[in-house]
Amino acid sequence: MVKTIVLAGGSGTRLWPLSREYLPKQFINILDSKSLFQKTIERALIFSAPDELFIVTNENHKFLVYSQLDDLNADVPHENVLVEPKAKNTLPAIYYAIKYAEIDGVVAVLPSDHIVEIDENYKNAFKNAINLAKDHLVTFGVKPYKPHTGYGYIKPGIELEGGYKVEAFVEKPDQKTAKKYVKEGYLWNSGMFVFNSELFVEECSKHAKDVVESFEKPLNEAYELTPNISIDYGIMEKTDKAAVVKLESFWSDVGSFDAVYELMDKKDSNAVKGEVIALNSKDNLFIGDRLIASIGLKNTIVIDTRDAILVCSKDEAQNVKKIVEKLKEKGDERVLYHKTVYRPWGSYTVLEEGQFYKIKRVTVLPKKKLSLQMHYHRSEHWVVVKGTAKVTIGDKEFLVKNGESTFVPAGSLHRLENPGLLPLEVIEVQIGEYLGEDDIVRFEDDFGRVG
Repeated sequence: MVKTIVLAGGSGTRLWPLSREYLPKQFINILDSKSLFQKTIERALIFSAPDELFIVTNENHKFLVYSQLDDLNADVPHENVLVEPKAKNTLPAIYYAIKYAEIDGVVAVLPSDHIVEIDENYKNAFKNAINLAKDHLVTFGVKPYKPHTGYGYIKPGIELEGGYKVEAFVEKPDQKTAKKYVKEGYLWNSGMFVFNSELFVEECSKHAKDVVESFEKPLNEAYELTPNISIDYGIMEKTDKAAVVKLESFWSDVGSFDAVYELMDKKDSNAVKGEVIALNSKDNLFIGDRLIASIGLKNTIVIDTRDAILVCSKDEAQNVKKIVEKLKEKGDERVLYHKTVYRPWGSYTVLEEGQFYKIKRVTVLPKKKLSLQMHYHRSEHWVVVKGTAKVTIGDKEFLVKNGESTFVPAGSLHRLENPGLLPLEVIEVQIGEYLGEDDIVRFEDDFGRVG
């Protein structure tokens, strides 16, 4: 069997506003009921046992990973979820997993935000890569079905058994160059790898000494010292042991909304998710939480969420990240959160807010509870609309049933808990001069978030 490292720390800025920093594209259900992350885990289990899977993520996404693994019943141990103190790109993430989880033997590395068709071509490509991994760092080159300017390319060289030596890695080309590459047999760079961990560490020692030296330090210090560098730049473009296996299955990095359009089923040439009325409209992508109505629209992307709408030409889909950059410059929280925010105990949805108030719908999963906490700047009024809540305020503990309410004064120690077997729903009205999520002091927490 092969050990697999799944990289699950990306932010997916080119799919904003569907993808946000605290709920990036790998964790959302873009195409069906399973997220891209869950599809990746299923793909990894073809060649790895559950305890041979290791997921590298960050503190913001750790509980999303736990939750989505549990939903899959994948039996991947939670201790195999490795949390990076800081995002430093793919090379430090892979090196961290191999060093700290002491992974040996043949290792596969899979991004968690790609779509790959699982067929015999896929399985055979992996078998070829595993065979080559003794002496090579193997990547997968996808056979292009059209010229594409959004991917890097690989030029295959001398033929090996089941693959090729890599002659060159080339950057994302313009349209004219992309056509030339496809004609000359270049392959798309998929970002998936298979190699022997010992060989990988040897090549890191030769070509990425600063990464290796950084990880001689404790983890937090290592992530402060290590450069921000991809495995392509740090190792694959420098090593003489790079090999490529041709992957002839369908593959997409789902890197932009034009890629999402290609993946979705079409109705009258429009890709639709949600309620849509499209008159004299064609070649569009519509995704929305509300009714979207269009007349005479062509080659356009319309993404409607509760707090933001994106409208752009499909030809400009690669530039959505520029909108995110502008929002970040303003400190706008809409790059971070949806109106619905997921927590390890459940979720909350902001229904309405003003200068001195905020109204949320809070959902607490069965047998889960929020931290024992207090707020300096806000009071809270809780109205139970579904289920029965177990409430702690100060030194009092009591039940609040469906249709009943209670008040939590500012500065008081409190906790909300669901003792039942069905989800608990509470309407929370916050009142205060400051309503930021950072106005919270935790004293006890089932999820290790105290301090």
